[in-house]
Amino acid sequence: EVFLVESGGGLVQAGGSLSLSCAASGFTFDDYAITWFRQAPGKEREWVSCISRNDGSTTYADSVKDRFTISKDNAKKTAYLQMNSLSPEDTAVYYCAAELYYCSRPPIWDDYDYWGQGTQVTVSS
Repeated sequence: EVFLVESGGGLVQAGGSLSLSCAASGFTFDDYAITWFRQAPGKEREWVSCISRNDGSTTYADSVKDRFTISKDNAKKTAYLQMNSLSPEDTAVYYCAAELYYCSRPPIWDDYDYWGQGTQVTVSS
């Protein structure tokens, strides 16, 4: 069963913006922290950002801090990643994942109960 679905990826020029969505179904979205990961060609999966269940606190990788913004809408059971000032280094498949209650940092891989299928973001130079 599919529990998380990412959307919003595409092709954008350097300096541009994209907004990604992560739509949840089939579980109690409000009980989960949502994390965004990305994986570029030939590179390992990278932790990008997380928004926690409690307080809605947010954390970001240094590589995206001040450019990306994570948010959530519990009524819509959807999390978002607003990406600004994009560069070719941001080119990757972006995934969302859900873990119960809190944001693990560094990631505790076994804590993620659900993963999306990924959405491609390509930034041209």
